Amino acid sequence: MAAVPSDKLGRISGSAAPRVGGSATDRPLAAAVAPVKDTSVFREKVKQGNFYVFAYGVLIIGALFMVAPFLWMLITSVKPRGEILTYPPRFWVDKPTLESFRDLFRLVPMKRYILNSLIVASSVTVCNLFLCSMAGYAFAKHKFWGKDRLFLILMGSMMIPWQVNIIPGFIIIKKLGWLNSYQGLIIPAVAGAFGIFLMRQFIRDIPDDLLDSARIDGCGEFYIYWRIVLPLCKPALATLAIFTFMSQWNNFVWPLIIIHESNMRTIPLGLSVLNGQFSGSFGFLMAGAVVAILPMMLAFLALQKQIIQGIALEGLKQ
Repeated sequence: MAAVPSDKLGRISGSAAPRVGGSATDRPLAAAVAPVKDTSVFREKVKQGNFYVFAYGVLIIGALFMVAPFLWMLITSVKPRGEILTYPPRFWVDKPTLESFRDLFRLVPMKRYILNSLIVASSVTVCNLFLCSMAGYAFAKHKFWGKDRLFLILMGSMMIPWQVNIIPGFIIIKKLGWLNSYQGLIIPAVAGAFGIFLMRQFIRDIPDDLLDSARIDGCGEFYIYWRIVLPLCKPALATLAIFTFMSQWNNFVWPLIIIHESNMRTIPLGLSVLNGQFSGSFGFLMAGAVVAILPMMLAFLALQKQIIQGIALEGLKQ
């Protein structure tokens, strides 16, 4: 058999296909010459992680500062009288008691104050949800003469300070004979420019084709409003409900002007009476404050899902 020349043998061996996997001595060399992984992505993730830690730390500290007064109010309301004035103050209770709450409902007609506030706040909230949503639907989806001018006037009324309306409102309520009555507390607040604006902006994004298809099927305008528009506006209605309820529950000036009888006082007026008659009883005052904020907290917890949904939908629309 003829021998293969050495130069051909070298060319053949140099052009031969590499073996799969290579030998054991080739693997460390391949690993050594492998490209180094880029660390910029890792560094960016570390920076983002540090930013999130800092941001959450600041938010937690801010939340603690905001929660601290409410926590102190709750703790003071269940402290015995001997522990309230201890120095330095303590954020815990050795012997919790409900004595302050029992004295509150025994010495003050607190149940009557709560009932009055519930009647006024609930009535005003329901009226605002119905009337503001109806007006918002008219401004958003209907065409009528003077619509734009009327809406501008409505928006301009939001720039007028509410103190300007106190004297004219009191004169009107007095002439109607509504002093010391639920009508005087409810009727002036059954609708507002902010509620109409909020509902109008939300209803504008409802497709017109959906409403036109209902009209083609023979639905009337009120049926469309009640069965189509309102169910689609639940997030906006929840937001308006919590704002209106909180505003009326905390309303102090208007009830102070038109209410002169004890049995018609609302919660804010009742707390002012407590502050005047029992100014030195801190546990008594804190118990009244806890009773005052409890319905608002329950209302927010009941509607927080719809409120968050409304905020999310508004963000997606933008």
